[in-house]
Amino acid sequence: MIERGKKVCIIGGAGYIGSRLVPELMARGYDVVVVDVCWFGEHLQPGVKLVLEDVLRLPTSFFNGFSAVFFLAGLASDPMAEFAPALNFIHNVAAPAYAAHAAKGAGVERFIYADSCSVYGDAGGAICTEDAPTAPVYPYGISKAQGNVSVMHLVDDSFSVIALRQGTLSGWSPRMRFDLLINTLYKCAAQDGTIVANNPAITRPLLVMKDAITAYITALEAPKHLSGTFNIASRNVTVGEVAEKVVEHFKRMHGKGIVYEKRAIPDLRNYRAAVTRAQEVLGLTLSGTVESVLDELDEHIGPSFDFSDDIYYNIRTFKKLLA
Repeated sequence: MIERGKKVCIIGGAGYIGSRLVPELMARGYDVVVVDVCWFGEHLQPGVKLVLEDVLRLPTSFFNGFSAVFFLAGLASDPMAEFAPALNFIHNVAAPAYAAHAAKGAGVERFIYADSCSVYGDAGGAICTEDAPTAPVYPYGISKAQGNVSVMHLVDDSFSVIALRQGTLSGWSPRMRFDLLINTLYKCAAQDGTIVANNPAITRPLLVMKDAITAYITALEAPKHLSGTFNIASRNVTVGEVAEKVVEHFKRMHGKGIVYEKRAIPDLRNYRAAVTRAQEVLGLTLSGTVESVLDELDEHIGPSFDFSDDIYYNIRTFKKLLA
């Protein structure tokens, strides 16, 4: 395991996951350095060491002295990837490949890669293990699958790589996003009193933010020579089930009736994730629920919250950056 007090680097650490993960690692005694271009602003606590740079511009020598490197960066959504496919493949394939190569060259012991269950594509709702065929059809999923291959290729006896293949994330973060499943439905219910499910029948693995943070810390502190790809999900749900729970939550907690509109828009992302490997090998048990996400959002979002800021929506901010 990577011992507490050791120096760790988090590439993309100022983002949605990183701004929750960094304070947790610091509280556990790790010396944390964040590398980020801060497309979406800087939401880190005071005192965090921040290197404002693209990882592709960093020399191998930058990683000297780090015990572990996290790769959380890249284009983090389907709309971003489809809007700028070339940048998608640069930041989601070339960047993690280079970061892992440079980290290994600098003597880093462990590389932790933020993978995605989107690589499973349209599996017809089947339960996918980590050994299931990957069949993404959208640029984002394709790039994440290629990113996984590039970093896992570098594994050897002195360089451990753990890829956390994440389900659909939701939950509160200082770098908040309202373009993720539960977060989006919460925003629409609170702001408009109406939610829309474009395809209620499709199934997704849900990953609650608190569980994601637990998974990353567990990966960091796993046995020294452990490597592999692990599905990380709190539970499997249909989009319709999530929508119904949002309606129930607002009625019960806010006394507010929500209009629920169902549509039938095709979506080639329909899969469930098996988490047995993470349970048996990492000893990871995740327990987050749709309800726990909604309660967490309630804790941080009041009736006067302004949902309109573009900073909460990756594609809006990304389009401005490229304009």
